[in-house]
Amino acid sequence: MIHTGERYINPLTDFGFKRIFGTPFNRDLLISFLNAVLDGERNIVELKYNNSEKFGTNESQRKAVFDVYCTTDDGSRFIVEMQNVYQDFYKDRSIFYSTFPITDQAKKGVWNYELQPVYTVGVLNFAFPEDKRSDDSGIFREVKLMDINRKEVFYDKLTYIYIELANFNKELEDCKSMIDKWLFCLKNMSNLLERPTELQGRVFEKLFKTAEIAKFKPMELKAYEQSIGAYRDIVNGMDAAKREGIAIGEAKGRAEGLTAGKLEMAKEMARKLKAAGVSDDIILLSSGLTMEQLKKL
Repeated sequence: MIHTGERYINPLTDFGFKRIFGTPFNRDLLISFLNAVLDGERNIVELKYNNSEKFGTNESQRKAVFDVYCTTDDGSRFIVEMQNVYQDFYKDRSIFYSTFPITDQAKKGVWNYELQPVYTVGVLNFAFPEDKRSDDSGIFREVKLMDINRKEVFYDKLTYIYIELANFNKELEDCKSMIDKWLFCLKNMSNLLERPTELQGRVFEKLFKTAEIAKFKPMELKAYEQSIGAYRDIVNGMDAAKREGIAIGEAKGRAEGLTAGKLEMAKEMARKLKAAGVSDDIILLSSGLTMEQLKKL
């Protein structure tokens, strides 16, 4: 059940993210968020939602299910995805997903292959593993096709924007830009008891009204409870993995040196993280198992 102290939904749950951004009634919230992300690169005035379930050209090909898929008033296609934990080949998946709005534009008959821009926006509640091996704690990655010799963009109609929300740690009083305010809401809304005075304007007023749990219908409340339960399982699993990983590291360093009892505990933790979709790299780091031991699970 939802804790009685929570007034607003957690936008990082599947239900919360889609309630805020995934319905035509709230398209003004999505427009505001995307314009904040684009930061003047283009200005979206209106958009329409597309079918979020896409199939290949035949039944044997893999399908894709997006959190949000829309077309803006200038013809650009946007995929917006929320991802809570890193998964192996996450980048590959985002590239694969972007092929669907590209092929959607194919026209029958004579066609000159002109395409409208395609954007994939990933809101990530984690930092890419390579960030942990460097001093880079940035929040935004904007990726385009680039000529590596000339160091310039080769094709500007295909854009991937990754927002590493785990690296966003600003206090509200330090959030001056629209995107900072949006990211603060996404990360902290479920901990707030009322809308802060710093978050003024029609967009944030509607955002907080949309997110108010007390206004949910019974079926909506049930769906959110299921979604928040799944989210908490992931968070608790990751927290337990970190704690256990530290304990294992201090005691033995690697699973080869663990006692039989601790080895079984590490294996059980690894199984739970694997079931939650956590990448092998993070499981190995957290559990202390070797790759050979992980493959045997």
